[in-house]
Amino acid sequence: MENGLENMLDMYLFETNTLIEQLDEILLTAENEATFSQDDINEIFRIMHTIKGSSAMMQFNPVMTVAHRIEDMFYCIRQNGVDASHKHALFDLMFKSSDFLKSQVEKIQDNEPLDDNIDDLVEEITGFLSILQAGAETGAAGAVVEQTAKAEPEQEKRNDLTENIGKYGLHVFFDEGLGMENLRAFMLVSSIRDVVGDLEFSPADVESNPETSAVIVEDGLYIKFKDEDSLHGAIVVLGEALNIKSYEIFEPGREPDAAAHSAAAETADTMGDKTEKAEVKKDAPAVAVSPAPAAAAQQTHPAAHAKQSLISVNLTKLDKLMDLVGEIVITEAMVSTNPDLNGLKLENFTKSARQLRKLTDELQSIVMSVRMVPVAGVFQKMNRIVRDIGQSLKKDVKLTIVGENTEVDKAIVDSIGDPIMHMVRNSMDHGIEENVEDRINAGKPAQAEILLQAEHTGSEVIITIADDGRGVNFERVLEKARENGILTKPESDYSAKEILELLMLPGFSTKKEATEYSGRGVGMDVVKSNIEKVGGTVLMTSEEGKGTKTVFRIPLTLAIMDGMDLSVGSSVFTVPITHIRQSFKVTNDEVVYDADRGEMIRRMENFYPIVRLNNLYGIEGGETEIEKGILIWLETGERSFCLFVDELLGEQQVVVKSLPAFLNEFNVKNIGIAGCAILGDGTISMILEVANLFETFTAAS
Repeated sequence: MENGLENMLDMYLFETNTLIEQLDEILLTAENEATFSQDDINEIFRIMHTIKGSSAMMQFNPVMTVAHRIEDMFYCIRQNGVDASHKHALFDLMFKSSDFLKSQVEKIQDNEPLDDNIDDLVEEITGFLSILQAGAETGAAGAVVEQTAKAEPEQEKRNDLTENIGKYGLHVFFDEGLGMENLRAFMLVSSIRDVVGDLEFSPADVESNPETSAVIVEDGLYIKFKDEDSLHGAIVVLGEALNIKSYEIFEPGREPDAAAHSAAAETADTMGDKTEKAEVKKDAPAVAVSPAPAAAAQQTHPAAHAKQSLISVNLTKLDKLMDLVGEIVITEAMVSTNPDLNGLKLENFTKSARQLRKLTDELQSIVMSVRMVPVAGVFQKMNRIVRDIGQSLKKDVKLTIVGENTEVDKAIVDSIGDPIMHMVRNSMDHGIEENVEDRINAGKPAQAEILLQAEHTGSEVIITIADDGRGVNFERVLEKARENGILTKPESDYSAKEILELLMLPGFSTKKEATEYSGRGVGMDVVKSNIEKVGGTVLMTSEEGKGTKTVFRIPLTLAIMDGMDLSVGSSVFTVPITHIRQSFKVTNDEVVYDADRGEMIRRMENFYPIVRLNNLYGIEGGETEIEKGILIWLETGERSFCLFVDELLGEQQVVVKSLPAFLNEFNVKNIGIAGCAILGDGTISMILEVANLFETFTAAS
């Protein structure tokens, strides 16, 4: 695939996914309110029109056909409304159509063939459209409705076009040698229409006729508007568009420069400009401009500019940019801490090095902020899951979302979608009571609630999924664990926390029968492993009869972190600062020996195991006497322990590097090594994964 087509496909996928998400949000809100507002109808019509046009342009015919039929249906609804008795069926049909569009876009992303057999869905939509038409009023409105299944709704003459349309216009020329000018013209027209609304353009069939490319190369693209505001809004869009060579402005008091573009008058005539040209003054030629002067229009029309203030960037490019910034950070550290400079008094160098450090910190901060996206996209998808499962299981549940604008690294947002979905499904199927009477008898509201919350705490984001259902039956969990043979000690010795951790073991489920949503023993272990893959931790709490809460503690970014460097023998390790609670020295008298867990140290009325890195990893040359080393008190989730090392080398911001692929066969991640970092003096430091480190120690002991 040529690079231009790849870019167009990326743009299509991004735009279509965004529009489908918007469609789901509109449908969920409208269903809760039991009606479509006029704005909802217009927005769905616009979404379907855009998906239909872009899909036709990319030749994704199944998507185009379904979107076209839905567009026809909402054109009918816009003209005649919808009867209350049909609204429930309409919502179900729209959610079904939305699911189909999602499935086709996923196939496009995976380079799989699209569904050819869409007749059932198309017939269902067409049948519902026939029902709407049958109930519509007769007369002129009815005549328009009868044509919607056959005619393009956007080709209808809209009543809100004023008599002045055509007095304001643009004559646009694209850069030479681009190719596919008809598709570029259609995308430009769509972008302008999103900002200014109604317009006309010529050639009018650029969406479906590749032969218009030659016409656009020769004569350019004409666009007409109904008023001056629309014209200036379009100029703003042109100023931000790519591959625009020049454009001319048509408005009362101006006339196109026939010498500059000999075909201008002829093409304008095809759009009905003969009469208009007779009205303009001959001594005021149109001005051919490049896109740059659009900034002037920007100042007078800020609203139009605001709609075009965002661009989409391929995540791969951001990854490469982050890698490059990481290398700059490493190089800056290598220069400023070069051992050749030891003992030299270099005031100017020191001053320059400080300035360089400041600039690299700012650059790093900006690049990280570019990668940050709100969790709202993930959170909002849960509305649909709650809605669908609620209807299937006949449960009345509302989803409360808090902190949806909390921002996290894009790579992490992509990784937490499935864990959050699993927890919401578990709450719906396991947690929420099946009978409303049970809730009322327990003093709870008839409508259950699931809370989805995100908040920042320093370098972490905390995501909470909580429900007010029946909670975990601890006795049932222990009984199931006993049946599966996974208990490692007497049942009476298990604490509530340890019982909940049993739920996260692979294959564990308390569900007696597998359902569509749970009971197959797949879910909780996936949640834990996926969260730990991005450096996070999972903590569950539950109170029987009152509900269950699950908390994810996740780093804001995986690329760069604040770490504490420490040494064991000749080896250097880095521990994330977020896991360090305290560091201290102890004497031999303070160490307590436990028969099961070995060396223990007492801190704040509790005893914690001591993990010796030299013993765990077989490192030679490290300190063995407890008094000569130092202990670092680490916490991850509900686990706490003390790490014994030779010395602390200092706090440093490090760039996280992935381990080489060939090391995967040694399963190093599961023994506590999350990655590596290159320090300022060129030393390679192993980054410790605290949770897996403790699991390795526990298994070894």
